[in-house]
Amino acid sequence: MANFAKPSAPRFTAEVYQNEFLPEGGRDVHAIVTVTSTGGAAARRAAADRGAAAVVIMVDCSGSMEYPPDKMRGAREATAAAVDTLRDGTAFAVVAGTHEAKEVYPGQGRLAVAGPATRAQAKEALRGLRSGGGTAIGTWLRLADGLLRQSSAAIRHGILLTDGRNEHEEPAVLRATLDACAGRFTCDARGVGTDWEVKEVTGIAGALLGSADIVADPAHLAQDFTRMMENVMGKEVADVALRLWTPVGVEIQYVKQVAPAVQDLTGRRTEAGPRAGDYPTGSWGDESREYHVCVRVPSASVGQEMLAARATLVLPGAAGEPPSVLAQGLVRAVWTDDLAASTAISPQVAHYTGQAELAQAIQQGLEARKLGDVDGATAKLGRAVQLASASGNADTARLLAKVVDVVDAVAGTVRLKAKVADADEMTLETRSTQTVRVKKT
Repeated sequence: MANFAKPSAPRFTAEVYQNEFLPEGGRDVHAIVTVTSTGGAAARRAAADRGAAAVVIMVDCSGSMEYPPDKMRGAREATAAAVDTLRDGTAFAVVAGTHEAKEVYPGQGRLAVAGPATRAQAKEALRGLRSGGGTAIGTWLRLADGLLRQSSAAIRHGILLTDGRNEHEEPAVLRATLDACAGRFTCDARGVGTDWEVKEVTGIAGALLGSADIVADPAHLAQDFTRMMENVMGKEVADVALRLWTPVGVEIQYVKQVAPAVQDLTGRRTEAGPRAGDYPTGSWGDESREYHVCVRVPSASVGQEMLAARATLVLPGAAGEPPSVLAQGLVRAVWTDDLAASTAISPQVAHYTGQAELAQAIQQGLEARKLGDVDGATAKLGRAVQLASASGNADTARLLAKVVDVVDAVAGTVRLKAKVADADEMTLETRSTQTVRVKKT
């Protein structure tokens, strides 16, 4: 473990948990890299002084937001609450989204600077929000991107609320928009009510390294928006990358964030020099995240050892300057004929492998249920109940219990409920990737 942060910057540390021992001929090495950022209070104060954040709030104003009327009312109140949470000096704008995107405040292609007067003006402008029209989320994101690109702020973030499916835009257009916006800003996405598509909302958040959730009751929107904005205001460092360097002959099998939520980063690699690649992690405040790295090393004989990978947290430098190294950890491989050593599984690796399987079992089980495959759904959701119980993931266990009747959690014996509320099923699917930390012993 190494820390390279400057005294005035948040302090990053990287710790590697693994069983480095392999049997003769063994090739796959698994490691959990725990990254922690601390001591950011001073950085937050400095960020506030230089207005180092820019935020665009995108509010669904399609026709369906008027049914029931409390959705539109809740959206106005939630956006006002988010505006109230903005730190002075933060650049911001509000966008109304339908089959097109319109600026609500401040307008004329600009960003406002948060302060008492602009917050009051923004909240007054929200009174004019009216529902009508269709849903084309890509247009909302493109407008947000254009607004955020005007800002030199380090933290560039979007908050997106929708209540329906992206029916007035081809899926390929949304995918292309997400590809274009990735790396330029992060975005939290929320679905209100139960008429939206889970995979669309989670796909937006995943592509833009943000969070996704359901707010089934519009009355809870203001609380959720306040919490999201508080989280954005707590960010201090943007565009941090997990850089993996591997020796000749070593192949990276996958890289996944596994806490606080499962997110596969394998396909998001960008080359960063000979045998090195960067995986995006987004913006950081005072927090800890964990990453599962799997590499395949060349076969070797007993007694040999090697550096299998070097994991480094890096921050891009200014034009022409090298990146800053924030923290570093090493992944090792040692070949042994000690059967007990080579077959032991790191508790951290075992735990997060189980959490990733839990998320997959929930998603596959719910899909089977939608297709009418009772046996397949029962098997997958039963396995999910078993994994949630074994790992102590009580929140997921409670959500599962609204979809299945649990006969024996330890054995994973369940029965599908005959009737399940749409909100309960969508909540389980949306939150399926949320994980719990390794139990402290």
